[in-house]
Amino acid sequence: MAETDEILVDQDDAGIVVVTLNRPAKRNAINFAMWSRLGELFTGFAHRPDVRVVILTGAAGHFSAGADISEFPAMRSDPEAAQLYSEAGNSATLAIRDLPQPTIAAAHGYCVGGGCGLALTCDLRVGDATTEMGIPAARRGIVYDVLDTGNLLRTVGLPAAKLVLYSGDIFPMPRCREMGLLDIVSEEAALAGALALARRLTECAPLSQRGSKLVLEAIARGETATRRAEIVAAQERAARSEDYREATQSFLEKRRPVFRGR
Repeated sequence: MAETDEILVDQDDAGIVVVTLNRPAKRNAINFAMWSRLGELFTGFAHRPDVRVVILTGAAGHFSAGADISEFPAMRSDPEAAQLYSEAGNSATLAIRDLPQPTIAAAHGYCVGGGCGLALTCDLRVGDATTEMGIPAARRGIVYDVLDTGNLLRTVGLPAAKLVLYSGDIFPMPRCREMGLLDIVSEEAALAGALALARRLTECAPLSQRGSKLVLEAIARGETATRRAEIVAAQERAARSEDYREATQSFLEKRRPVFRGR
């Protein structure tokens, strides 16, 4: 396990990386340093073929209570400082959203505000009986930016996004599942459920997963025309890969394929 103060990083032999927000005394509220570190970490993961799936979670019973408001007077004291803070948050969000590998949020306990925004940036969200999610912007007198609002909108749809942002409510797990804030509710802890899902994903072809993510994101963001060359290149790379040949051979031999991402 590698430890960077308030963020823990652990990787197993299957290529599953668990990134843990580690400020339990503040319910893992995210400070400026953590936003910056998250951006660095996920940018680095993008270039590592040994990283197959990344799980984002929180320590000691909660995912995250959101941004650490207690540092706002110092870190957002003027427009220039506020801009730097926003850029750090956006950089982290974009690094997670644009990571080629699949990402899973193991969202247990409080997953609110900026914490909910981080979970919505991941590809999939796994919760448990303790999960509570929401964005209390309307109770803080703020307007969320296009990036975070867009992640909410494409996850839950327009009516539910309006309910989340207009009300500022914190929703219990059953309502989160109903609205689409959660994709899976684990009968065990959220992290155990996320790990089980991640292990299933590592049994599949990495190039196929990365290509599928590229295509889905291009469609979701209306970028299919501008990213057409990337999409074709991903399809061609998969078609020429050892994994493609392994999938065919294992089918003929009636055995489970072993994919290596090449």
